[in-house]
Amino acid sequence: MSSVFSTYIELGFHHIFDFKAYDHMLFLLALCAIYTLSDWRQVVALVTSFTIGHSITLALSTFNIIKFDTALIEFLIPVTILFTCFINFFKLNGAASKQHPIWSFHNLLAITFGLIHGMGFSNFLKSMLGRNGDTWQQLLAFNIGIELGQLLIVSILLVIGFLMMNLFRAKKRDWILVLSSAAAGISLILMIETNIF
Repeated sequence: MSSVFSTYIELGFHHIFDFKAYDHMLFLLALCAIYTLSDWRQVVALVTSFTIGHSITLALSTFNIIKFDTALIEFLIPVTILFTCFINFFKLNGAASKQHPIWSFHNLLAITFGLIHGMGFSNFLKSMLGRNGDTWQQLLAFNIGIELGQLLIVSILLVIGFLMMNLFRAKKRDWILVLSSAAAGISLILMIETNIF
């Protein structure tokens, strides 16, 4: 693996853990709130769906094929979090009592919202891209890094959820409600802070 390729994998991995841009972690929390450790296949499919979505707009933006209002994207990212939480609330009882299919409406949602988040990632990536003509390689590596970081985040969330429900006897419905409520509250604050209106 070339040093440039591995460098951009690291950049993607560390960017998803950047607490100054924690909105992406918050979205993953909301997206995976209804799942448990036994649903890990569904969660991997979900995270990969999100990666597919943000990879598309990240590439389009990097190559200046699409232009967008940065302030609008900063507002829409917490909107995606809030909307995901509302879906969790709506499906609360069912989500707490059954297994989930590997492919579902949530995957389509992840791809769609990934398109928005990809535009959010693009500003960071554009500032880091080299000038050696290997943009596609750097883009691929960055996306791999983000995917690996996302998988680590959701793995941690699933393990914490497993411990809460099996060690501390928390009810699955309550766990979903706590995660979704926390994510919804923070997303509202983020929306207000954008001052878009």
